[in-house]
Amino acid sequence: MRTLSPDHARRIALTAMGFGRPRPPAGQRRDVRHLRRVLDTVDIVQLDSVNVLARAHELPFWSRLGPHDRAGRDRWLWHSRELFDGWIHVASLTAVEVWPLLHFRRAAARPPEDPAYVARVRDEVTRRGPTSVRDLSDPGRRTGPWWGIPKGRAALERLFFRGELAIDHRTPSFLTVFDLTERVLPADVLAVEPPPRREAIDRLLLRAARAHGIGTAADLADHHRLQVSEVRPRLAALAEADRLEEVRVRGWGAEPVYRHPEATSARRFPARTLLSPFDPLVWRRERAERLYDFRYRIEIYVPEAQRVHGYYVLPFLLGERLAARVDLKADRRTGRLLVRGAFAEPDVDRTHVARELAAELTELAAWLEVPGIVVDDRGDLAEALQRAID
Repeated sequence: MRTLSPDHARRIALTAMGFGRPRPPAGQRRDVRHLRRVLDTVDIVQLDSVNVLARAHELPFWSRLGPHDRAGRDRWLWHSRELFDGWIHVASLTAVEVWPLLHFRRAAARPPEDPAYVARVRDEVTRRGPTSVRDLSDPGRRTGPWWGIPKGRAALERLFFRGELAIDHRTPSFLTVFDLTERVLPADVLAVEPPPRREAIDRLLLRAARAHGIGTAADLADHHRLQVSEVRPRLAALAEADRLEEVRVRGWGAEPVYRHPEATSARRFPARTLLSPFDPLVWRRERAERLYDFRYRIEIYVPEAQRVHGYYVLPFLLGERLAARVDLKADRRTGRLLVRGAFAEPDVDRTHVARELAAELTELAAWLEVPGIVVDDRGDLAEALQRAID
């Protein structure tokens, strides 16, 4: 069994996630082929409704492509029928070919508590076509500020988790619009016989390993939110069949580590990009700490006085290192990108990092149509970043 250095493991992971190659050149039009390449690379694009900077699904494309047509990208994501919107990692988008592999999850969905009402909701969607909770004739009312969702939303989601409804699209305000699954998913996808659960798990794990390049059982299980206890024996079987390579990584302990056989390590890393908090490169925080020595926590739900770095903090990838982090907000009313905090990682050249981060922020601000950049004083990188921006 091979033993890899932590540096080698990190480079495999970065290469798998698309950061061993440069973004398309400035001025080159990004088209559907570029979007497909990003999806093929990351496999899953996580969704989130927070829009303080940009929606979560936008930033993985930004990180790997740079400026591109935002509206055109969203049309492709939800209307090409090459992808589906479902509970995959969490709420996520992935290729439609994955739909049959998640049949076991849909089959295990709990039955509705009020089947008669749920049946009426299904009938209404059948008659109406694409339907949000606001379109229902009897949507019910929210019973609490956070989790007290109205009964109409609960019914739509129950039908969705069972596979009777699928997500047709999301509105600009991120309202979910459902329709009958057979009117959303391509017929040839729905015609595929779902594989047995064990085979489905194996195929999902191979997709996870291809996307991440290398990982522990917990890392790879997290990609599709599978149970680690179920995944461990399947990974061992895949390694025994030479479909994955079992390795060790120095400093990672005795835990088995699995490398996809096609995973490579780039010789250089031209990356200079900001990452979404929900980018698959960092979405499993324990993995990010192990690979990049980068302790990262999202603090959206932490009271403001207790936040360490800020509300919506993005890691900054420079070369093969997560070199800094910035708390960002797009102030669309005033057309400004607000840098509420800027923090350098230990032992970086702050002047160099600030200069590269300033270039990235300038491009991002222009793409988001908030070209004015204002850097607050908070953080040990703020002063150098202010100078670089000015």
